[in-house]
Amino acid sequence: MSRGKQLFDLSGKTALVTGSSQGIGLALARGLGEAGAELILNGRDADKLAKAAGDLRAAGLTVHLAAFDVGDHDAVRAVVDSHEDTHGAIDILVNNAGMQFRAPLEDYPADMFERLLSTNVASVFHVGQAVARHMIERGAGKIINIASVQTLLARPGIAPYTATKGAVGNLTKGMATDWAQYGLQINAIAPGYFDTPLNAALVGDPEFSAWLEKRTPAGRWGNVEELIGACIFLSSAASSFVNGHTLYVDGGITASL
Repeated sequence: MSRGKQLFDLSGKTALVTGSSQGIGLALARGLGEAGAELILNGRDADKLAKAAGDLRAAGLTVHLAAFDVGDHDAVRAVVDSHEDTHGAIDILVNNAGMQFRAPLEDYPADMFERLLSTNVASVFHVGQAVARHMIERGAGKIINIASVQTLLARPGIAPYTATKGAVGNLTKGMATDWAQYGLQINAIAPGYFDTPLNAALVGDPEFSAWLEKRTPAGRWGNVEELIGACIFLSSAASSFVNGHTLYVDGGITASL
């Protein structure tokens, strides 16, 4: 194998992707598997998770299931520790689990704000810490947090979501600052507007899609497969000196007024 291919080869690695029963998480899991990694899928819907695992296994990929609530610190730690003891190292973590709820800020339900904080921010801490404890012992590991263009930008009706994704960006920097000394690389991918179940309401809105196509230099929605290359890069030896970085994959929307 050439040196160039070796840099991106994930053979012998195991990747845990949270929220990977559909959408971006499933696409990233498939991409990491096709690059050689064994996969650990996570999700709350057992039926969706089983179907996703079946599809990936049918494609020849090795898949484990880890059903836990990313917002439950004790449950996360128990499942991660059990997998490490039973199956071996988790070399790559993709903190993808997330949710969205849209409402005017003045009417935003307090309980939904708390749910966003738990799902979008606290989960990154819970799963990141549980996995990093083992990575630190080994002196190596890759953590990729899924941020958003809302890490940098705001839009009406989603102020709490924007706050959570801003926090993910800064937590990524903090993780890198604390853990790079132990041989870990912690970075974030910030997707632009992608056609996913989370964005179904926007994709189905002709007015919004028309606005987005004009606002984005690339002139279109992103396809989830277009995030795979960034994920493989940040999961592989090719990014061995990249740390605390947020990589925007957004068709140019954050670069253009």
